Amino acid sequence: MLVTVFTITAQAQEFKQPSLVNVNGEGKIKVVPDQAQITVSVESKGSKAADVKKENDTKIDAVLKYVKKMGIAAQDFQTQRVYLNDEYDYQKKKHNYVATQTIRILMKDLAKYDEMMEGLVETGINNISNVEFKTSRLEELKAGARRLAVQNARTKANDLVSALEQKIGTAFSITDNTAVEYPQPRYEMKMMNMAADAFGGNQTLAVGEIEITANVAVSFYLFP
Repeated sequence: MLVTVFTITAQAQEFKQPSLVNVNGEGKIKVVPDQAQITVSVESKGSKAADVKKENDTKIDAVLKYVKKMGIAAQDFQTQRVYLNDEYDYQKKKHNYVATQTIRILMKDLAKYDEMMEGLVETGINNISNVEFKTSRLEELKAGARRLAVQNARTKANDLVSALEQKIGTAFSITDNTAVEYPQPRYEMKMMNMAADAFGGNQTLAVGEIEITANVAVSFYLFP
């Protein structure tokens, strides 16, 4: 009987829940971007599908040659979408075809941004759907933001327990709650009809800063 009581007491002590303090922490790092991912496309229209597709292919060929001429590496540009659609006009009973090809370009030298955009327009692109600023140090900065988030969580925990005249111990658990997303300043140009001198030698890009954010949830042991 004594052995049974001792066993039950030991098990109760073994499964006793530890005293914990649970906090969330956030870390932020701002950085000037050194890259831009540009999504552009060429749209062609006409009454004959073959002619529309041929015209679109010719313009895209010129765009790709220009991109290579600008020194963009082969792995840094890619065709994203090829589209040919019959837009039938029921009132006029006429077929109108639209061909679109979309290309995504990663620029690693922002000093060439204005020259690149002007050249793309001159070679035939008529749609800039997105410009996304990036940093080549993303993984390094993410790691730094996570460390700041953990430090922030520990500071919060100390603030909370100090009011109770208690102390925190080592971490019991930690969870990375960082959202999978990237800041995307956007610049859109839908179906623009631009002359060759549209940029007029002016600066057209304000890169600003992007913010790398990390969020964590940490549980610390709580002691008297």
